[in-house]
Amino acid sequence: MKRATIIRIMLVCVALVAFSNGCGKKSIKDYSVKPVPFTNVHVTDQFWLPRMETNHKITIPFAFKKSEETGRIDNFAVAGGLKEGTFSGIYPFDDTDVYKILEGASYSLSLYPDPELEKYLDDLILKITAAQEDDGYLYTARTINPDPPIQWVEKERWANLRMSHELYNAGHLYEAAVAHFQATGKRTLLEVAIKNADLVDSVFGPGKRHGTPGHQVIEIGLAKLYRVTGREKYLKLAKFFLDERGYPHGRKLYGKYAQDHKPVVEQSEAVGHAVRASYMYSGMADVAALTGASDYVEAIDRIWENVVTKKLYLTGGIGARNSGEAFGDDYELPNETAYNETCAAIGNAMWNHRLFLLHGDAKYIDVLERILYNGLISGVSLRGDRFFYPNPLESHGQHKRSPWFGCACCPGNITRFMPSFPGYVYAFGDGILYVNLFVGGSAAIKMNKHNVGIKQETNYPWDGDVKIFVDPESTGEFAIYVRVPGWAQNRPLPSDLYRYLSRSGEEVKLKINGRQIALDMDKGFARIRRTWEKGDVIDLHLPMPVRRVLSHENIEDNRRKVALERGPVVYCAEWPDNHGYVSNLVLADDVELEVEKRTEMLKGLDVIKGKVIALQRSKDRKSVVKKEQCFVAIPYYAWAHRGTGEMAVWLARDESRARPLPEPTIASTSRVSVSSDKNGVAVNDQWEPKSSNDHSKPYLHWWPNKGTQEWVQYDFRKAAKVSAVEVYWFDDTGQGECRVPRSWRVLYKDRNEWKPVDNDDPYGVGKDKYNRVTFYPVRTSALRLEVQLQPKFSMGILEWRVE
Repeated sequence: MKRATIIRIMLVCVALVAFSNGCGKKSIKDYSVKPVPFTNVHVTDQFWLPRMETNHKITIPFAFKKSEETGRIDNFAVAGGLKEGTFSGIYPFDDTDVYKILEGASYSLSLYPDPELEKYLDDLILKITAAQEDDGYLYTARTINPDPPIQWVEKERWANLRMSHELYNAGHLYEAAVAHFQATGKRTLLEVAIKNADLVDSVFGPGKRHGTPGHQVIEIGLAKLYRVTGREKYLKLAKFFLDERGYPHGRKLYGKYAQDHKPVVEQSEAVGHAVRASYMYSGMADVAALTGASDYVEAIDRIWENVVTKKLYLTGGIGARNSGEAFGDDYELPNETAYNETCAAIGNAMWNHRLFLLHGDAKYIDVLERILYNGLISGVSLRGDRFFYPNPLESHGQHKRSPWFGCACCPGNITRFMPSFPGYVYAFGDGILYVNLFVGGSAAIKMNKHNVGIKQETNYPWDGDVKIFVDPESTGEFAIYVRVPGWAQNRPLPSDLYRYLSRSGEEVKLKINGRQIALDMDKGFARIRRTWEKGDVIDLHLPMPVRRVLSHENIEDNRRKVALERGPVVYCAEWPDNHGYVSNLVLADDVELEVEKRTEMLKGLDVIKGKVIALQRSKDRKSVVKKEQCFVAIPYYAWAHRGTGEMAVWLARDESRARPLPEPTIASTSRVSVSSDKNGVAVNDQWEPKSSNDHSKPYLHWWPNKGTQEWVQYDFRKAAKVSAVEVYWFDDTGQGECRVPRSWRVLYKDRNEWKPVDNDDPYGVGKDKYNRVTFYPVRTSALRLEVQLQPKFSMGILEWRVE
């Protein structure tokens, strides 16, 4: 081992001791079950290792580059007087994108020593340090431009905690600082965080200023800072911010959106912004573990029960609504409009892991695993430089991965999650070593009385055989708990929200040194208590048949539909593998399905194959033509790498839930282009709207543009004679900011010039119907709708027909 690597490991160990013992000042009470630090777990797994390496080599440098290009990093230099300039960006929380990437880079340094990256972080931290004001305040938007500040930022500090994100920024700063300290042993960023936390503590608390952040995360950051420093005031401050929620104390409550509608200990339903919520629940778990606050545990247990029984997607995603990026009502789990923000998946993973550490129950790891293999890694491309913000379970071509976002929280969150993943694999407590996840690699685990080396060999998730080699430092008696996943026990989730169509008769098998033993189950784990010796081997066999999944009857979108799983992996049907469409397919219950390995496809995966019935409207539109065709499903995480088109996780079980393909029209075969770089595939997809406020199918919108003049254009496959158009406006009055247009007109292309049509009908703006305009016939290669948005409002279109 290289000397530099040895030194780095020593620094990490020192930091981890500090994490557990408050820098030696006193012993800190914490979770009874403790995770094995990710730095002690060496992953060689062919599923996760490439993702971690891609994160280090591609995603982290790419995210830093984007932060440079968008001025996020320059904001620190400008605030610190290192260069001239103004605040770059429109959001006051842009600082956190840099903090999250820095946190991820620090974690990655612990796994992949990289002098160049370490030097980059040192230079970045110098800029952050320069941006900090003398009293510890660190918030580049106000420091650069105190009068007038940008949106949501008042002239005075802390004046708009609901939207300013001053405390949210601070929380991510603390997390980054602890990660950097743990990775390098350097206190440069840690001192910045401590100085800021001391300022926040001097302002807020009992007998001081009341208030709570609109966006939670400072609670998690303060808990981490407390573990490192041993300073109890940070823990008390974290609890103060949580306990302030739901109490006015001279302010207006933020409401359900920010989980501020009632005190946290009285909450029992997951509501509001899903990322804020999952961060809050994680913070409550941390504070409960560190203080023994049983009322916190009771509250997050109730909320978890609500999520798992009524508000969790099959992919592990949370947040059904685009509006407010929020949880919906019970059983409100639409597929195509599902928001399922990548950040929310990460927050949900953090929360479930903490609940496991509190209770030692495998049901939380079952949910965590579902998130990991599906709704979380779907948020980043296999190449590592394209991202999803929402992660829907159905698409008709309107979704594609983006290299960056104006609100860029998700890429940064990916960079910090990937290198910390090994910390979810193992845990220990009270003489028990927990094997939570099945990941090839090795770990060194220091339990109270035993030092144990452990190694896994497996091709999981494509194969259910796991070989676990146990290597105790000395012979000794202790228990190893091996998780038996719920899916291997005929239970997709620890609730009735989803169920398998039929039970699998295949049995889970467990062997010790080649001898099969009976499963002795305890909270979802196979319990093996014995005297362990060097060379002991555990063999776990998890059957992996293809499973058909049905959902609770109250989930309207999924009635008479079926989804496919194999092991922990949820599958979807995507257009390139299924003749260009999936909404017209019927997957009957009696269709035989088989698994095929495809090493050349999407960096290697297993696909599910079979036969389905495809439906199409006859030319007279009065009957439906049926034909059998080959069917392929791929893992959900791998979709949207081969262009835009249809995708669905839930497929029709009978013809009543499939959509026969309509006959092509001049509109449906046209190429769509839209002003403001919007995606216009929805306007000619031939899905019939139920109303102008129909969110169930795709629609074109120009939000957040308001009061502007916009356009949408059809370029025909070949010139044609046209004489009428019909437009169905999108208007979400009562839910959003889209209204019918103030005015509009039709233009046709005459050579290289756009000319208005000579219309007979007025340009209607009626809701809940097609607005028809006839005009003098023109022969043209393209039509354009030019629309004027109402002042202070945006607008949208559900369908645009051409005759």
